Formats: sequence, structure tokens, C-alpha cells
Amino acid sequence: MEESDLGISKDSKNTYLSFLSSDQIISDNTLFHNNVFKQTCQRVEDRNEARVIRDITPLIVPSAEIFLYIYGDQSLNILVESTEEGWNNSMPLTGTRPQPDFSIGFRRESFTEDQLLRLSSFIGDFIAGDVSYFMATYSMYFPFLTCEVKCGATGLDVADRQNAHSMTLAVRAVVELFRAVKREKEVHQQILGFSVSHDHRSVRIYGHYPVIDEKTANTRYYHHLIP
Repeated sequence: MEESDLGISKDSKNTYLSFLSSDQIISDNTLFHNNVFKQTCQRVEDRNEARVIRDITPLIVPSAEIFLYIYGDQSLNILVESTEEGWNNSMPLTGTRPQPDFSIGFRRESFTEDQLLRLSSFIGDFIAGDVSYFMATYSMYFPFLTCEVKCGATGLDVADRQNAHSMTLAVRAVVELFRAVKREKEVHQQILGFSVSHDHRSVRIYGHYPVIDEKTANTRYYHHLIP
């Protein structure tokens, strides 16, 4: 996956720049604290993915559910997470299903009964295994964040490709939702989801977006590296 010549919309760029410039809460007593950060990186340098996921990933991509339980942030109650769970309910793009190390989307309970009724014809019997543009797993609708962890010299490139696969399906879900009500132009060049690829010392963050041809309605999917 690459960057489109058209790039992302100005609104999308302004949005992620506002994220980057906003003040963030820095937790005390973590492995990223100044006095243990270097030692932390050294200890996981030659370890496997499971060790990097255990020690590093929660600090780079914090759990929304844990923030809900510990800090009582009710705005996160609409979200659900999955860990190494196959996206079996998503309409496949290739013969291989995505299975991100970590992903976040919306819970079924975050929708009203009326909204679920409107979506039902597109979703089918998800318990029985029907696939849909709008679902990743049976409990996750409209995923918008994935994370892949890799080790080794070419690990991040592999992680980027896996994230690109997952987020193409995620962005496609939003495009198809807007297309169903003939408003797909509104998501043209808009970042609709993010991915994180990391190992023990490097992190790549991408915004994923569609480019929709006005004449043919053909949609292509791209990612934008967040500097």
C-alpha cells in the first residue's frame, strides 16, 4: 500500500495534527519512564513477538477497555477490543483473513435498536457465520484501529502489509455505508482509521483513507504515514 498522489484531505491532516499537538496524560511508573526506558528496550531486543506485545504494546496502544474499567471513562463504553482474533465476519478481500495482534471497533450495544434494524439487511445472521462489509468479528462493528507487532530486520514491513490488509477492509466498511445512502463523496480522501506497526524500538503510525473516482465510482485504498 502506498500514498495516493491526491493525498489526504485538509480536514484529515488538521485533525491528526491536533491529536499530535494536544496535551496527553503521561502515566507514572511505567517501563517508558526515563530511568528505565533504555533498559526496557535492551531487555526485549532479542525476544520474540509475545514478549514485545506483553511489555511494549500496551504503552504504545493503550487499552480502551482498561481505561474504561480503571478510570471510569464512560465515553469508551461503546468500544470493543480483540487480540489475535480472526476477522471471520468480514467480507474477505483475499483468500487470507486479517487477524491483527490488536484491534478496536464498536460494540453492537453502541447502536440503537433502530440503527441495528437498518443495518440488519447488510449484516445477515452474523451468529451463524454470515459475512458483512460492516463487521470484523461477531462482536465488533466498524473497526478503526489495528496494531501489528513484529521482530527482525524486515518485521515492520510485514506489519505494514498486514495492517494495510486489515485497514482496507475497515475503511471499505465506512465507504460502503456511505455509498448505501449515496453520500460516498463525503469520505473521499478522508482518514477513516489508523494502524500502528512496531517492534521493540520503532513505531510507524498510518492513517488509512479511500480515493473514489467520481466518474466510475471505483474506490482505491491508501495509507498516509503520520510523521
